[in-house]
Amino acid sequence: MNITITGRKTSIRDSFKERVEKKLKKLDRFFEEDARVVVTVTNEQGRETVEVAITADGMFCRAEKSAPGREEALDACVDALFRQIVRNKKKLSRRLRKDAFQQPLELEPHDSAVLEQEAEEEEYEVVRVKRFPVKPMDVQEAILEMNMTGHNFYVFRNAEDGEINVVYRRSGSGYGLIEPQE
Repeated sequence: MNITITGRKTSIRDSFKERVEKKLKKLDRFFEEDARVVVTVTNEQGRETVEVAITADGMFCRAEKSAPGREEALDACVDALFRQIVRNKKKLSRRLRKDAFQQPLELEPHDSAVLEQEAEEEEYEVVRVKRFPVKPMDVQEAILEMNMTGHNFYVFRNAEDGEINVVYRRSGSGYGLIEPQE
């Protein structure tokens, strides 16, 4: 895996970089060598937030955790990613390394609960389908519409390029925009 570590409002020590590489080895078995991992560490108001995003073969996995220390947040992120992958292994099997689940899993004590849940893997159930007209508008108008409806996201056709986009309310503050990538 190709790992990039970034610090926001903080510096990253070599010891933490080594810990990141060691912890991510737990996920190595699932991805090919060309997988890209971006680890972002943010320090705000005395709390450390670690975000780990993995991109591989058109698949995107992400986890973000906050804790008093960045090591705790990193551990929680890696555990969350591991649980996501194991819980959805049947659905992901075509995208992960072919031998990812053939080797015995090296489990930490808290990972055994994940494997018990994995046996109960359920199908995704669509409980509601909603249809609506998608009219061209700019991003600012889409954010206004989202706020007026009280939702956390809003799907619209971008008037600039005609593509379907999504605006969303970010958990901290501000808004995000999702655009399709070719």
